[in-house]
Amino acid sequence: MKELTVKAVVENIPRVTAFLEEALEQVDCPMKAIMQIGLAVDELFGNIANYAYPDGAGSATVRLEIDEAAREASLTFIDEGVPYDPLAKEDPDVTLSAEERQIGGLGIFLVKKTMDGMRYERSNGKNFLTITKKY
Repeated sequence: MKELTVKAVVENIPRVTAFLEEALEQVDCPMKAIMQIGLAVDELFGNIANYAYPDGAGSATVRLEIDEAAREASLTFIDEGVPYDPLAKEDPDVTLSAEERQIGGLGIFLVKKTMDGMRYERSNGKNFLTITKKY
């Protein structure tokens, strides 16, 4: 297991992405999976940075667990921000035109579609959002 804790600001997305890419490359994770995980990091860490701490002061931990035998990476985003379960929101109706759709929710929807699993838990005042990707 590897962890990185940084201030929850969008400027740290490249640092988090580099941390994950380096670890995934060490286990020969295919570039396609690394790119999909990178896009998920952009969305999920960006959401924490933009919405978890209304006063702007907070940190986020990114925990990476790799099961080499199963060829699966699990990535958990942990923050002490406002409670928010992104899985509780209904998926956007992608059959509607962009003009007809409500704003928001498309990023989480895309993460759900590209990852093999996604779960949320609120425990001890913290949000835990875990995504899994087989590679």
